Amino acid sequence: MSLGRLLAIATALLMAVACGALALGIGVAMDPALRDVLGQLGLSGLEAVLSDLAEGYAPDPGMVEGALNLGRAILLLVAVPPALNAVVGEVLGWRALAWYGGATGLLTAILPWLMRGAAGPAGAGEGRVTAILFCAGGIAGLVYWLAAGRFAGRGPATMWAAPRR
Repeated sequence: MSLGRLLAIATALLMAVACGALALGIGVAMDPALRDVLGQLGLSGLEAVLSDLAEGYAPDPGMVEGALNLGRAILLLVAVPPALNAVVGEVLGWRALAWYGGATGLLTAILPWLMRGAAGPAGAGEGRVTAILFCAGGIAGLVYWLAAGRFAGRGPATMWAAPRR
């Protein structure tokens, strides 16, 4: 694999993660229940941390830890599935749109189910969250496919020259 191909893969993954995070944010903002939870928990916690910092006090360690955990969870949801599917697709030379979009969406949607395991029954709104995660992962996979996945497994680009007479 050439250095140019590795650069294309890294750039495509960065674009895919950014678009997946944007799609996840839009999905959360559009769902009424998630929007209310984010408004109650997220913004008040952020405001508390920022006001403590502005007054020169150290922020509450619990709030900082909560913000870091939320950041880790979002990174896990939007970065790991496209990266894993990109590696598998590149190694196996798969160029199918269904692989990058569908498999990335499916992996993103089932990650919370796999991490939770048998920790209890599903909540009422969990189907909507799963659909939002599937869409966010699918968008990330499609962006990766557009940028680099459709060229997976091909040899180095060669320049065509007209035959000599």
